[in-house]
Amino acid sequence: MIIERTHYLQKIISHKWNRKVKIITGIRRCGKSFLLFDLYRQHLLDSGVSEDHIIEVALDRKEHAPYRNPIALGEYVLARASNPGEQYYVFIDEIQMCYKVKNSDVDESSVPEEDRDLLYTTFYDTLNDLLSKKYIDVYVTGSNSKMLSSDIVTNFRDRGSEIRVFPLSFSEFYSFAGGEKADAFEEYLTYGGMPLAVLEQDEVEKHIYLNSLHKLVYLKDIVERYKLKDDTILEALVDSLYSAVGSLTNTHKQANTAGSRLGFSTSDHTIKNYLDYLEDAYLFKRAKRYDVKGRKYYGTPLKYYATDVGLRNAKLNYRQQERSHLIENIIFNELIIRGFAVDVGVVEVTTKGEDGKTAQVQYEIDFIVNTGSQKIYIQSAQNVDTDEKKTQETCSLKNSGDFFRKIVVLDGNQKLWMDEDGISYVGVIPFLLDKTLL
Repeated sequence: MIIERTHYLQKIISHKWNRKVKIITGIRRCGKSFLLFDLYRQHLLDSGVSEDHIIEVALDRKEHAPYRNPIALGEYVLARASNPGEQYYVFIDEIQMCYKVKNSDVDESSVPEEDRDLLYTTFYDTLNDLLSKKYIDVYVTGSNSKMLSSDIVTNFRDRGSEIRVFPLSFSEFYSFAGGEKADAFEEYLTYGGMPLAVLEQDEVEKHIYLNSLHKLVYLKDIVERYKLKDDTILEALVDSLYSAVGSLTNTHKQANTAGSRLGFSTSDHTIKNYLDYLEDAYLFKRAKRYDVKGRKYYGTPLKYYATDVGLRNAKLNYRQQERSHLIENIIFNELIIRGFAVDVGVVEVTTKGEDGKTAQVQYEIDFIVNTGSQKIYIQSAQNVDTDEKKTQETCSLKNSGDFFRKIVVLDGNQKLWMDEDGISYVGVIPFLLDKTLL
């Protein structure tokens, strides 16, 4: 069975021959290699590209192990791309498995210590060399302890186009799963969108697979990259963040929570570093708070959302299944997948108490979706079945002080409708399936 990833396939196609390295990144096991080596490869073949003009190197395979040497890798590709008058496509999987090679022709003692990294040839050098060949179009995948998101910015700068791949969105999941939309959403809400988990039919095996990814892949990568002594604090932090998706937090609060779980204290500085590590490894994404009326960002607290709710649920052994929080997480991921910049909104409202004194009260807008000069305010709510509940969910929207579009996303399959205040309401299922709603 093939799960189509049309959204990402079109992204790759749009970057074809842009004279940059196409860097396909994302959390491990989200389908990057399949996207490149199966879906995009088939697209090229269907477009008339001959097989011998698609050069594939999978560095995690034993047969391609010699090309983990970046010099050997470059020589191999150039030998295969033998006719500069024709166009070649180069796919390199797990590029971070290339090791660096020291230049033995230079006396290291004559090189200043701060410049000794330049004594080594790395895969970045090889990719830049291939990039200089106008008849070669280069695509790479990479994601583990040696190639996280910050490395892309640091080492590629304007020479790379990053194509970030996420686990399956609900629309991708449903295009594969089919059936009743409500049933499919319940499945997605529980097991998420990691492709191999979606393809697995046995629920026990789904859980085992998702749970093992944390210990054997994600946390292991971070421990190796940053040379941590163990993953005790890191794992406690992951559990804490998963337990509180959609809740405001800061480093001090997380340090206290981790300390209480472990029975010993840890510093705010350590937690800050670990939060950065987790986000850099694509396990979480933060959302900053934005003062709608004051037009400024707050430094803290922040919100952290899980990249995949299935991973989150498995790690917590399917405890703490707060439906409203999971739906909020899924909506956030959907907005990010669609390419929007997303903040958490804060609206300050002046209220007067029975004693006549005034006070400033903060109300939250779950998401501010930035679309250039325009904004869309989105509130996630399970229902607005009563006047009290409707007032509670729309208070922040009504007090935003502007006329940007406002949407309340409800739990369910309700069709889009609008109230007398111009606020739109729609069920989460059509919201996730119909991109035209935004």
